[in-house]
Amino acid sequence: MIQLFRSKIYLALALMLMVLAFGVLGYRFIADYSWVDAFYMTIITVTTVGFSEVRPMGPEGKIFTIMLIITSVFIFGFALSVITEYLIGRNSLQLLKKKKMKNIIENLNQHVVVCGFGRNGMQAAEKLKAYNKPFVVIEKDKEIIERYSEDVLFIEGDANDDDVLLEAGIDRAQYLIATLPDDAANLFVVLSARQLKKDLFIISRASLVNSQKKLFLAGADKVIMPDKIGGDHMASLVVMPDLITFMDKLSMEGENTTNLEEVAIEDFSNQIECNSLRDLDLRRKTGCTIIGYISPDGKYTINPEADLQLQPKSKVIVLGRPEQIKKLNKMFHIE
Repeated sequence: MIQLFRSKIYLALALMLMVLAFGVLGYRFIADYSWVDAFYMTIITVTTVGFSEVRPMGPEGKIFTIMLIITSVFIFGFALSVITEYLIGRNSLQLLKKKKMKNIIENLNQHVVVCGFGRNGMQAAEKLKAYNKPFVVIEKDKEIIERYSEDVLFIEGDANDDDVLLEAGIDRAQYLIATLPDDAANLFVVLSARQLKKDLFIISRASLVNSQKKLFLAGADKVIMPDKIGGDHMASLVVMPDLITFMDKLSMEGENTTNLEEVAIEDFSNQIECNSLRDLDLRRKTGCTIIGYISPDGKYTINPEADLQLQPKSKVIVLGRPEQIKKLNKMFHIE
């Protein structure tokens, strides 16, 4: 609809320019005015300001002026109506868009609230989108919201404001990711979020080492330092380049799948009897290899034994090529 309005505006502007050109040429060659006088007469005629003529005109000039006035009144009236319609329509579309976005957010449950849409916020959003995890972004920069609103659900406002957090559905959310560039701002976000929902899993960004402890005390479950991770990563490329390159490839995405997958035991137990990792037999069935086990209490076991007894509400980490992960998801109906 906006494209239609814009095409009408371009048409109206083209017609207005044609009227001006028509008036200038007419006064220049019909009334024998100079180019400056012709332009002056055209402007005061189409705008109907009522100034007197540059000099007396003959019948041909008067008839031309009448035609110019009638033509310009219709064309400028059309242009005014188009511009008015565009402005009103744009505001209406924005209101409808915000209402639709609000309804979608109100229906979200167990989603992720991302505070800030800077470099780290964008990366988090891209990853969440790749895993089809619903999320809402709180951002106060209107220019950023307008630029990315087609692909991302936004709440405009300050993430430190409790009302804004509630509008983002924090009371129904499962995770909160604080990616604001300022550690103090992230600290206030973590404090507010923890007060609003006690069981919310909070992940916060930090720039300074001293901020880590404060963020944990405020209620963050995990604190990530992107600068430290980046520095460690670059140094590791020097010390053990092949291993780091291999790890990077594990996290790369291909055809909307990944090489590592986290799977809940319930996804298997509903379809096969699985008391141990050996019972799953994922290697033979899908080609995937189990490289980790997470117990219900959060304990991690790397490269678990085949006879490890599985517990309800536990998870396994599987490794495989994209096509093997896809086969695993399809075989056990994992979304």
